[in-house]
Amino acid sequence: MHGWGGSPKETRFLRLKKELESRDYKVEVPEMPDTEHPKIDAWVSKLREIVGEVDEKTYFVDHSIGCQTIMRYLESLPENVKVGGVIFVAGWVNLILKEIEKEGVMEIAKPWLETPLNWAKITKHTKNFIAIFSDDDQYVPLSDTKIFKEKLGAEIIVLKGKGHNIIDLSIVRDKILEMAK
Repeated sequence: MHGWGGSPKETRFLRLKKELESRDYKVEVPEMPDTEHPKIDAWVSKLREIVGEVDEKTYFVDHSIGCQTIMRYLESLPENVKVGGVIFVAGWVNLILKEIEKEGVMEIAKPWLETPLNWAKITKHTKNFIAIFSDDDQYVPLSDTKIFKEKLGAEIIVLKGKGHNIIDLSIVRDKILEMAK
């Protein structure tokens, strides 16, 4: 799933889709609504509509605000529903506020930042979380690695010098293949 201002037509998502489909995976790269002004309910509802029924062979890969969407989607699932795993790419709980304020998008970010996540509900649906960060992400504080580790038990991967829009998703492909074994 793409992030805020993103598109499913981004080369990195299409490449990952093609690589996984060549290994007989069914892959959906959804187009989220009003991508320049993402809203929690609209994004979670759209994801629910696209995904349909999930099971332990369902894996999620998401970027930035898409990570928040997946977590909020998992919160909403019945307790007995399990998924195979989730890979967060440049996911966040907090943002570097001076960057958000500089871009004039605080009103869009605010509900995502202020609506609490129910970590206990999220972790009921899988124990397979991987969170990939970059050490120079202009939006996501590296301190969020601790939150993903402590709250989700996520495997943490910190890449060097990849920024917020991590282009090379080969590590994601490899981790999905590893999870799905």
